[in-house]
Amino acid sequence: MYIQINPDLEMPIYEQLSMQIMIGVIRKDIQDGDVLPSVRSLAADLGVNMHTVNKSYHELEKKGLIQIIPKSGAVIRTANRKLSEEEKNRTSDNLKPTIVEALVLGMNEEDILSIAKSIIQNLKEE
Repeated sequence: MYIQINPDLEMPIYEQLSMQIMIGVIRKDIQDGDVLPSVRSLAADLGVNMHTVNKSYHELEKKGLIQIIPKSGAVIRTANRKLSEEEKNRTSDNLKPTIVEALVLGMNEEDILSIAKSIIQNLKEE
């Protein structure tokens, strides 16, 4: 698993880490049942604070994407996962401001869908 953190981005480092792990799952670089590096080990490898990695892991656990097993580590749990209505609503709520901004800036529905498809394709291929 290759993780690249950019401290110059506006996105907090723990969110970047979570995003990189999720992208690894999308690309199948990380599979269901894989054990993530320990908090201490990953923090040392990335040159970040252990609390940053810990926060990322706990955010992923809240989303139901990993299971943290005390003294054993964090395990990817994505197989046979069903999206709940609450998760669908949260995703919709998160996307809404971006879509509103795109529409206000003059994009039409076709443009927005094309960009979304392009992003999905790029995430799967990179």
